[in-house]
Amino acid sequence: MPAHQRPGDGLTGDAADAADAADGAHAEAEERLRAEHALVSRRLVTLRGDYTGMVEASRDTNADDEHDPEGATIAFERSQLDTLVQQAVRRLAEIEAALDRLAAGTYGVCERCGRPIPAERLEVRPEARRCVACG
Repeated sequence: MPAHQRPGDGLTGDAADAADAADGAHAEAEERLRAEHALVSRRLVTLRGDYTGMVEASRDTNADDEHDPEGATIAFERSQLDTLVQQAVRRLAEIEAALDRLAAGTYGVCERCGRPIPAERLEVRPEARRCVACG
């Protein structure tokens, strides 16, 4: 077998090099996506714990924080935490969808125009579904 042919796939020369590069890019993308998934998952656990702790702590008090001129209300802080939880849940769904696209072989292809999403965009937003032009 020639040195420039990969065993078992029949690809030679530039085609084999391109396939190797694509495999490497997909492996890197999967690694980035899995690392981001783990990070967001840990953050979500922390946020949910903070939210639960805040709800439990405020359940046993009769403080009238709605009229406290010194700071944010418990309701406001609870609302902020809830928003952060919802953002983390959406982010996890985006990452999981990107992993699904990677498995299906459609990762890195714009869902709108069908052109490749530039590597620079995927580096910054590995879960990106669209190229910059299609936003």
